[in-house]
Amino acid sequence: MKTHTITVENFEWYYRETLPKPSSDRQQTIVCLHGIPATGHSWRNLMPPLAEAGYRCLAPDWLGLGYSDQPDRRDFKYTPAAYQAALGAWLDALELESVILVVQGYLGHVGVLYALENPDRVDRLVILNAPLVSQAKLPWPMQQWGIPLVGDMLTQDPLLIDRTLEKGSGFIVKEEDLTVYRRPFLKSSSAGRSLMAVIKNLQLSQATATIEAGLPKWEKPLHLLWGVADPWLDSTPISNLIRPHKHMTWHPFPEAKHYAQEHWSVELAPVLIDELRRTVV
Repeated sequence: MKTHTITVENFEWYYRETLPKPSSDRQQTIVCLHGIPATGHSWRNLMPPLAEAGYRCLAPDWLGLGYSDQPDRRDFKYTPAAYQAALGAWLDALELESVILVVQGYLGHVGVLYALENPDRVDRLVILNAPLVSQAKLPWPMQQWGIPLVGDMLTQDPLLIDRTLEKGSGFIVKEEDLTVYRRPFLKSSSAGRSLMAVIKNLQLSQATATIEAGLPKWEKPLHLLWGVADPWLDSTPISNLIRPHKHMTWHPFPEAKHYAQEHWSVELAPVLIDELRRTVV
């Protein structure tokens, strides 16, 4: 896996890349978008098998998170609209006219909003546990990050990474991986301030209303790979939302939780690869 940085509209993005074998004739690019408080590192176990299957895979850190720039709120609004515009500019900078989007989690759902607004640039959509319906709420631990004074204190504690990722995944995350996630918080207080800005500007009710109304109208292949044991997102309304649509597939993983890609990549990868291959025209 290679790592890169690229400057787009004065902001530096950090992203990871795995390439298919040189002999592969498959030209499709998969872009994996992470949730909070994770980074593109959360896709580390899923990207190699996708590359082995012939796909180029890219996993950026969202602006404000991970190793990408953490701009001041005066320079970047941290709203879904701002993130959609930034994602589009990043795709432009990498000269990616169309991609397969794989998204997960809170903030990852901005990728769904982008797809609904830009269907010509998204060949197909893959969603792991993300807020898609109006019933979805921000978990209380994350809500606290947006509370004045309380949030200022909590978001400066690097251990929030351990508590959140392990609560959401249901498993212990290896220390070497937690070190990668924690490092931005140890380097600068701007990491915590940016995380707080993300929470304050998430506009979740408005975003999920848009997704809930727009997703049934999505006409391209859509695959949902869902950790049913997610403590924060109920799977029932999601499966009901897509059930009438034959081009949308539902794959529940009964024991997986919110950050399914963290510990269930071995189970996720063959299902995802099979879906992508089966729907190729």
